[in-house]
Amino acid sequence: MQHPTTCPVGYLPGTHIEVIEPHIPRGRIRHALFDFDGTLSLIREGWQGVMIPMMVEILRETPHAEDEATLETVVREYVARLTGRQTIYQMMQLAEEVRKRGGQPLDPLAYKRLYHERLWRRIEGRIADLEAGRVPPDDMIVPGGRAMLEGLRRRGVRLYLASGTDEVYVQREAALLDIARYFEGIYGAQDDYRHFSKRLVIQRIISEHGLAGPEFAAFGDGYVEIEDTRAAGGIAVGVASNEAERRGIDEWKRRRLIEAGAHLIVPDFREHEALLGFLFEGVA
Repeated sequence: MQHPTTCPVGYLPGTHIEVIEPHIPRGRIRHALFDFDGTLSLIREGWQGVMIPMMVEILRETPHAEDEATLETVVREYVARLTGRQTIYQMMQLAEEVRKRGGQPLDPLAYKRLYHERLWRRIEGRIADLEAGRVPPDDMIVPGGRAMLEGLRRRGVRLYLASGTDEVYVQREAALLDIARYFEGIYGAQDDYRHFSKRLVIQRIISEHGLAGPEFAAFGDGYVEIEDTRAAGGIAVGVASNEAERRGIDEWKRRRLIEAGAHLIVPDFREHEALLGFLFEGVA
């Protein structure tokens, strides 16, 4: 017999698992979606430190640019707001900001290519180390991530991966981390951005498998997958990972995830046994 259970708001005893909403129907998850960068993969850690300076640099050259501090505030706001969506949306916003300041913007795809070139210079060493076997895959995975995937699979949950990063990169990097094998589908951004979104992936999974709300769950460090999962009636687990330190909570992420509607907040998956126990409590 399956039945919903509740727990008090706060932290699960002896853990860093924060329960934001206590009235969570549990023990019913059949399908689960994971975000990639920051939720499972650390390969692209520090991407904001590439994107934001690039955009500030571009805006600084416009005819009516504000001072650098103001430009950085503007850029940080929209980069954060659009995190989790396809990268092209941030580049489309950059083009609009250039236009607002009297500049003539490039095509957003050109900005995206420039960003990828700069990001590659940051991460190419990580990719090379993984390819050569100098770094074990788990060193580039959010702590406990593999054990969490395996725990869900043991419970019969079907898994999917969706990212705002281009699909070709997601597939390659998931393979390098040796986690592609856990997923029935891997989805990422397309040049024709209208044909992909996490919302579409979520809706397709729910529709194709006839799922009722809490039979679907999502795990992510961006507001998009959390917001879309809440809208679909699913269980939303926010992963407020501190990617640089690989330990502890990123407080900015935590606040954003709570605003987006996360039912739970975890710093990573080190406490996967307690998290799985909580999510599947109520199964008799």
